[in-house]
Amino acid sequence: TFMFGRERTEEEDAGVVGDILLVRAADPEVRDNGQDGGLVSAILIWALEHDVIDAALVSALEGDGTTWKAVPAVARTRAEVLATAGSRYTYSANTLAYPAAVEAGAEKIALVGMSCQASAPAMMKSRKAGKVARRLSLSIGLLCSKTFDDAIFEDLFEAKYGLTRAAIKKINIKGVFQIWTHDGEYHEVSLKEGQAWTREGCKACPDFAAEHADISTGGIGAFSDWTLTIVRTDQGREIMAGMVADGVVETRPGDDDPGAIALLHKLARVSRRR
Repeated sequence: TFMFGRERTEEEDAGVVGDILLVRAADPEVRDNGQDGGLVSAILIWALEHDVIDAALVSALEGDGTTWKAVPAVARTRAEVLATAGSRYTYSANTLAYPAAVEAGAEKIALVGMSCQASAPAMMKSRKAGKVARRLSLSIGLLCSKTFDDAIFEDLFEAKYGLTRAAIKKINIKGVFQIWTHDGEYHEVSLKEGQAWTREGCKACPDFAAEHADISTGGIGAFSDWTLTIVRTDQGREIMAGMVADGVVETRPGDDDPGAIALLHKLARVSRRR
């Protein structure tokens, strides 16, 4: 059976799409804690508060965050969602937090992850994988070309640019590595310089757009405080409609940023050629 009732067409290089929107959290605290528009955090908080989910499988930074080591984690409250917000760009196997969520009593679990992880709930449902498939009730996919080996911190950021893990406050990728440090400085590092630290599995991944997710999201395009959002399933549409009705997100048509739409399709095609 097909997840969307049919196969995608050749033109649908980013997968089956319901709506493409630009979205950001209305709550400044959620938006400021998030990577771009704070949408993923807003979805998780709204879903927890409306009993759509009991827990979410996410990534966190170990310890006080200064090591920048990403680890799988469970978020069950607004505070835990906000504490785990933001992107890492090194790999975190978020599905490994599943046993901890079940042990905590969660029956309806959201998974946040790149395409390689966001496909898991849909694939398990199609294979009728029992309780696990039933519990993984929401999939939020992150647009992703690649992740990087953890050694990039010492071997590139520190060795060449003097940027230690502990000094880094935030990292983003907008055609370059954008790095903010705790002392208020901003640095840029060429993405080409980071190629050598690309994780091997990512070099063969065909799915930039997380096409099996209920909602796929990413910070591509001209507006750094808005999240490009692909609503794919009926459940995704219901969640977005509920959030809009409650005023927890602001939306704009995806066509407001045609460059982002073009980049989405370009990167999806690049991934499919792998």
